Amino acid sequence: MTFFRGRLAARYIFVEMLPGFFMGVCVFIFLLLMLQILRLTEFVVVHGNFQAAIEIIFYLSISFLPAVLPMAILFAVLLSFTRLSGDSEIVAFKATGLHMGHLTTPPVLLGIIVAIFSAQISFNTAPWGNRQFELLISKLGSSTAASTIREGTFSEGFFDLVMYAKKVDSKKNILTDVFIYDEREADNPVTIIAKTGQILPSEQGTQGALLRLTNGNIHHTAKDTYTKINFEAYDINLSRPTNEAYSEKSTLSLTLSEIEKLLENKSLPKDKVRTLESEYHKRWAISVACILFAFLGVGLGTVTHKRSVKSGSLIISLGVIIVYWAMYVIGDNIARAGVAPAWITIWAANIFFSFLGIWLLKRSWN
Repeated sequence: MTFFRGRLAARYIFVEMLPGFFMGVCVFIFLLLMLQILRLTEFVVVHGNFQAAIEIIFYLSISFLPAVLPMAILFAVLLSFTRLSGDSEIVAFKATGLHMGHLTTPPVLLGIIVAIFSAQISFNTAPWGNRQFELLISKLGSSTAASTIREGTFSEGFFDLVMYAKKVDSKKNILTDVFIYDEREADNPVTIIAKTGQILPSEQGTQGALLRLTNGNIHHTAKDTYTKINFEAYDINLSRPTNEAYSEKSTLSLTLSEIEKLLENKSLPKDKVRTLESEYHKRWAISVACILFAFLGVGLGTVTHKRSVKSGSLIISLGVIIVYWAMYVIGDNIARAGVAPAWITIWAANIFFSFLGIWLLKRSWN
């Protein structure tokens, strides 16, 4: 009879947590996206590219998922058990002969399911999302390159060129009274002056751009010779190696298998090895955090009695998450600096919150 009641209670609690979990995913993704609001606003207002903003939101949301899922688990479990505790339902469960083992099973089961899903996201999908985000930003930077040029100011970071334009129309990518100093070939620097210029998408299908100058001249000095060439139209290819075949991936864009393969290379610099080892353990630790946050949520939910359930749960969740991520970031910095091994520093936050969750569960059983 107790087994039957235990199954009913487990099903009831599991279903109770699901809305809170999905709500937590949405809330925490929204909060993280708010940190990128200035960049998104720039693409919509300055570049007038609403589609790019939507794509950025999509790719960022995917890359945020490994961090968001443990937060959502904690919020869902805490929300459910705070309500059960506040409404005295946990006392009623105990009165029917059920113990905390029966009540802890549903959140742990949910934590394991989400941990497996989180591992897949963290190992493969999130790196893909981060990579697509990097490529999109680079592509937009090329296609809207005029927005990086300021009127009446020399810009040194424009595709390795020194660029000056008296007037800039960033929406149409049109420049007026253009001065360019090209020293990409150090032995053959070139100065170009043109009446107008327009930045166009590259005609070669790359993720670069094409600068088309009109009514100008080219000045070239080599040793004791000086050459001046007048032109009606002159094209300069502006390119960066941004596609996947030529551009080196950032650490966040590497899949777990790619990290493992790189770590097999014994000739890597030590700082690169430490960075890769730190990232490797972070991927695993953040996935396992889904399970330990399930335990922690049960303990916190049964020892706190908040009548304002949603707001109280969100505040407690945010407090726990801030402490966890502070330890997580500190451990990452220590590992990258080579002060201690990554397997110690990265897992320290998980170990600490595991003991905290066990201690809280023991209190709730009494």
